[in-house]
Amino acid sequence: MVRVFTFASGKGGTGKTTVTVNIGTSLAQFGKRTIIMDADIGMANMGLALGLEDVPVTLHEVLAGKAHIHDAVYEGPAGVKVVPSGISLQGFQQANPERLKDVLGDLVEMCDFLLIDAPAGISRDGIIPLAVADDVILVVNPELSSIVDALKTKILTEVVGGHVFGVIVNRAGLEKSDIINQKMEKVLGVRVLGTIPEDQNIRKAASFKTPIVVKFPASSASVAIRNLAAEIAGIPLEQRGPQSQERFIERFTKVLFRGKK
Repeated sequence: MVRVFTFASGKGGTGKTTVTVNIGTSLAQFGKRTIIMDADIGMANMGLALGLEDVPVTLHEVLAGKAHIHDAVYEGPAGVKVVPSGISLQGFQQANPERLKDVLGDLVEMCDFLLIDAPAGISRDGIIPLAVADDVILVVNPELSSIVDALKTKILTEVVGGHVFGVIVNRAGLEKSDIINQKMEKVLGVRVLGTIPEDQNIRKAASFKTPIVVKFPASSASVAIRNLAAEIAGIPLEQRGPQSQERFIERFTKVLFRGKK
């Protein structure tokens, strides 16, 4: 059964596109047929992040009625399929967001997971991805403004009939993370699915236009992202790869010895 997730945030700059790309790539690494789509038709970044900024057909042309969605699907890292949006102002002006519902109907026949990168903020273009997904995942930074904006997005999602599956805390610090997560769950009313630590390798991978889970698979952010993807897909711990298991043992050992001090 196909599952459609929309990744949303109340404000720009939370790292939502990076999270979407890397979780989608991780799902593909787990052997899941996965498509990631950039539904931010006004401020598209996914194509730039993956070196697909010059492809001949994008979601812009599809939403303008000039091309079929199958012509806008490209091969990405680790076998993930990518539907980029265009970066031209003319293409944005010609695109009709209302066509997105029909596009999704064709895409779900091609995959196990469809991840939609929604526009940040509250806009007409952003409402449809919130409404059509099986679940919405909020990408939030551990700061008050990001949390408040995420709450607005959660309320909007529920107003249009969508469902918020949970929250991913991106660029999290190591200190007081448990306390921050508890407060975030209390404010937003949904569970924190996991945290992605601040990791300089994310920027390094971005300079190569490659997901961090491919370029630096053993990095702290990659391990966290891989575990998040596994949680979303329902993949048991023993099937997540050696890095995930080592990370678990590290955490368990720290807790064990902390209790003996």
